[in-house]
Amino acid sequence: MNQTKISLKNVTLTRGGQTILKNMSLAITEQRVGIIGYNGSGKSTLLRLLCGLLAPDSGTIRVHNQTVHEHQKDLFKTAGLIFQNPDHQLIFPTVIEELCFGLRNIGYAKAEAISKAEQLLVQYERSHWRDFPVASLSEGQKQLLCILSILLMEPSVLLFDEPYSALDYPTRLQLAQVIQALPQQAIMVSHEPNSFADFDRIIWIDHGQVRMDGSPETILPAYERAAQDRNTL
Repeated sequence: MNQTKISLKNVTLTRGGQTILKNMSLAITEQRVGIIGYNGSGKSTLLRLLCGLLAPDSGTIRVHNQTVHEHQKDLFKTAGLIFQNPDHQLIFPTVIEELCFGLRNIGYAKAEAISKAEQLLVQYERSHWRDFPVASLSEGQKQLLCILSILLMEPSVLLFDEPYSALDYPTRLQLAQVIQALPQQAIMVSHEPNSFADFDRIIWIDHGQVRMDGSPETILPAYERAAQDRNTL
C-alpha cells in the first residue's frame, strides 16, 4: 500500500474577502503529480500552502510527515518551491554564491557549502558555470540553477510553479527531462496540458475546488475540451 506523502483535509483559504481554495481535501502518494487549471483557479496558491508561504484559514496540511503550520520554520528542508520567474528567486551575482546561500543559512561552513555546490554542478555537468554571473544565464539556465539551489537543501518534494512559461520548446524539453529524472516527489502547476507528459496523476482545480482527479489520459482530454468551449464563449 502506497504511503500518503501529502495530505490536505478541509483546507480553506480566503484573501481580501475572496475564497481562493474552498474545503479542499487531497491525498497524494504519486511521484509525479500535475496541478492543472485556468488562470486564477488557485493552483499557485496551493503550492504556497504546501511549502508554508501561506497558512490556511481552516483545515490541515501534512507534507512528508510534517504538519505545515507546526513546522513552518523547517519546512524548506522538506518542500522546495521553484518560482515561475527565476529572477524572483535568484539574488546573488554568481552561480556559486547562489548555490551556497541556502547551505550557509542552515549552518554549513563556507568551504563545505562550496564543496557540496561544486559536487552538484559536476553531477549535472555544469561545473563550468561555477563563476558565471547569474545575469549571463539564459532563462532555461536560470531555471535549472533555481532547481539546483533547492536540491542542495535535500527536500523530499519539489514544487514547480509554471516552470516552462518563459522557455522555448527545446529548452522546455531539456528541463522536463531534468524534472522527470529527479528522485524526489515533484508537484507541478501549469495551465498547459502538454506540460504533463509521463506524469502519474493530474488534479484539475477550478474556482478553488477539485473539478477532476485521475490519470493524464482521463483528465487532460477533458480539460482541453473544456478549455476549447471556454474560448468559444
